Amino acid sequence: MTALNQSKERADIDIQSIVEQVQSGDTRAYAEIIRCFQKQIYIYCYYMLGTKEEAEDASQDIFIKGLENIHKFSYTVSLSAWLYKIAHHHCIDVIKAKNKGYKFWLNLKQEQVKQTQVPIPEYDEMVHRLLENLHVDEKRILLLHSIEEYSFDEIAAIMDMKAATVRKKYERLRKKLMKENMLGGDIYGHSFKTGG
Repeated sequence: MTALNQSKERADIDIQSIVEQVQSGDTRAYAEIIRCFQKQIYIYCYYMLGTKEEAEDASQDIFIKGLENIHKFSYTVSLSAWLYKIAHHHCIDVIKAKNKGYKFWLNLKQEQVKQTQVPIPEYDEMVHRLLENLHVDEKRILLLHSIEEYSFDEIAAIMDMKAATVRKKYERLRKKLMKENMLGGDIYGHSFKTGG
């Protein structure tokens, strides 16, 4: 047996004893599991979701789900494979929720426009031009705050984020748009408010 295999086997035994501790009620031992797998779960989430903030939030949620379900874990698979499975399903749910929420909002808006029958082509065209250059999250925050006039707390509830994160994202978005001179003119410049 090579030294590498011996150290891997030792690590597996250590993880197994930590899992047994946690399963028998010592939840503090779970911190060691987080320490061992935090980096790779974060990297996985980052590549799945595409942003640092979402990857951080997702990693936390995944480790919470892991702790809540550790009593179901058995060594039919490795602990890391089990955690990755939780991570995969969680990230897929996050992506689906983002897409579903955005499509729902878009459909709702289109229905409202059809019902009001008040065409505002210039405004509409500029908003669409503005939105197509943004990431999904930026679009949602911009639409919910500037157009729908939701508070940061309400947006946080809708998007399953912390209000502070929403505020930070919105401020970054405002700076980005100002830098690109996309806020000029009275047509939609008024929509970009600072408060929450």
